Amino acid sequence: MKRFVFSLFVTILAAMPLWAETLAEAVATHAAAIEKPSRQTIGPVIDALAATGDPMVASFLEAWGAKRLGQRKADKAFFLLAPDTAGFALTDLTGAAAGTATKGEISEMKPNAGVRGLISAALVQFTLSDPDLTRRVAAVASISAAPEASHLGPIRASIETETDPELKARKMRLERILTLQFDPDPAVRVAVIDGFQAETGLELRAALNPLLAVTRGAAVGAVPQDVNLARKLVPGRDLTKIEAYDLLVAAGQAPARLTAEEQRAALVANLKDGAVAGIALADLGTQGGRDRAYTALEDAGLVPMAATDDEADAALAAHVFFEAYAEPDKSITDAAARAMGAIETQVGLQQAVDLGLDALSLASIFFLAAIGLAITFGVMGVINMAHGEFIMMGAYTGYVVQLWITNYTLSLIVALPMAFAVTFAAGVAMERLVIRHLYKRPLETLLATFGISITLQQLAKNIFGTQARPLTAPAWLDGAWSVTDVIQVSYIRIAIFVLALVFLAFFLWLMKRTRLGLDVRAVTQNPSMAASMGINPDRINMLTFGLGSGIAGIAGVAIGLFAKVTSELGNDYIVQSFMTVVVGGVGNIWGTLAGAAMIGGLQKVIEWLNPSNTLAAQTYMILFIILFIQFRPRGIIALKGRAAGD
Repeated sequence: MKRFVFSLFVTILAAMPLWAETLAEAVATHAAAIEKPSRQTIGPVIDALAATGDPMVASFLEAWGAKRLGQRKADKAFFLLAPDTAGFALTDLTGAAAGTATKGEISEMKPNAGVRGLISAALVQFTLSDPDLTRRVAAVASISAAPEASHLGPIRASIETETDPELKARKMRLERILTLQFDPDPAVRVAVIDGFQAETGLELRAALNPLLAVTRGAAVGAVPQDVNLARKLVPGRDLTKIEAYDLLVAAGQAPARLTAEEQRAALVANLKDGAVAGIALADLGTQGGRDRAYTALEDAGLVPMAATDDEADAALAAHVFFEAYAEPDKSITDAAARAMGAIETQVGLQQAVDLGLDALSLASIFFLAAIGLAITFGVMGVINMAHGEFIMMGAYTGYVVQLWITNYTLSLIVALPMAFAVTFAAGVAMERLVIRHLYKRPLETLLATFGISITLQQLAKNIFGTQARPLTAPAWLDGAWSVTDVIQVSYIRIAIFVLALVFLAFFLWLMKRTRLGLDVRAVTQNPSMAASMGINPDRINMLTFGLGSGIAGIAGVAIGLFAKVTSELGNDYIVQSFMTVVVGGVGNIWGTLAGAAMIGGLQKVIEWLNPSNTLAAQTYMILFIILFIQFRPRGIIALKGRAAGD
């Protein structure tokens, strides 16, 4: 019976958990180290505090690192401090309020910057597993911004207990980033790096770049065996001879180069009895003689050591120059180089896609600006130099609508038909008062519309002033669609692309499926025959010109969402609009679309080749268009039949 009772007692003791210290007991044990901490003694203190498992450990460390930890002089008890009218409000190590104390009753713990850094690093293991999701997210973001080797262990330990799926995925990716940077096992780092080759994230590139960082060095005869060589450098090809010799001087492998002024001053100072160091004055007329004299003075200890040109060349010939990786392990740098090469290939492809999307976006803008001109110039044959001002009028109409309707989405819905109505009416008035009297007289039409253009610009300046006016896009058009870190397209550009497609479909429906479109095509091909069939050419011309002007107004609202709205807004698009119509093929909507795509793509490619000078890019584009027209004067898609000969 006694044996049974003894066995049961032992079993119960074995099943009971070991007694653990509380935070207060651990702090009391290490009170001396907490009062006067150092970088050498704080590690065991933090380990002892963490081993307690007390939920107040994180708060204690935060207060200690923020200089909000104090010790009451009377009983040497530690408290968390908060400012109070009496001095300090006290919180004990269980988290309970402990009254107040004056500043004279408390000794404040003020660790130095090095100790605070270690405390901050130790806090990571607590905040990464904090019950508050917001604090865990902030901890991950903090580590991502400034990763350190000490973060690797805590981030690994926190992954298992993470309950939020999205944050867990971020932690797992961050753990891989930290592993490739700081894991002590090279094989593990290489495996992680190889697993990243298909990704192009900025944080991955930021982690790989330090592994491929190089420093320049020099050695006598051959590159040292313990150097992780990136490449050899040849003076005069990979670096200048001056840079190579400066590298030797900085490494203490050669004396500073002797300048002509220093040499002359030294020779003059040591000139005695018509000679310098036994070399006659007559022999100092050549550079070689002066070098020999200075070398003799060096041997005699009369001048500081310095390298002449011949000595510098000899030193360069005796040394080998190289770039060495800061990372000593070659397997890691090889893996990093492979990964970076794959990333650069992916980034290059993505940049090509991004350039294509930019070109498509710009082509949409040109098409939207030119579609109205395609009607007035392409169909009617009227050279309307005031087309840009109809775009400007549409943009200002949107601005005025936003003055009355503050809801940007609603104001945009109202502004689009309002801009069409305003510019349609302006176009009809212009056609009735001016254009109808100048048909078949292109030079007079050009001059008249140019005068109208100047008049409309000045009128806009008188009404709205010379400062740019805001045309604000709705909140849902803010930002950009980010496919990757490289491929990004603003939502405004996407909206303009969609609007361009809508107007393309509208124009095709109008011309192919409506009576007005049939009448326009009839008047375009043969006005006399159309008139004999009961069609009024004057009315059709008026409506066509108004339609083209109205579409220009809608284009102005769209363009004004991302461009500055001024009286000169139309000038930025009139040239491209005419080029779009002429290059694409006069009188053909598909030609206008092709012309917009060609000009938009060409301009983006030239800007990519010459990014620092957009004016030069536009100049090259115009020259290319001139050459293109020489070989294809009727454009990409030329009209066929009787209309082509008019």
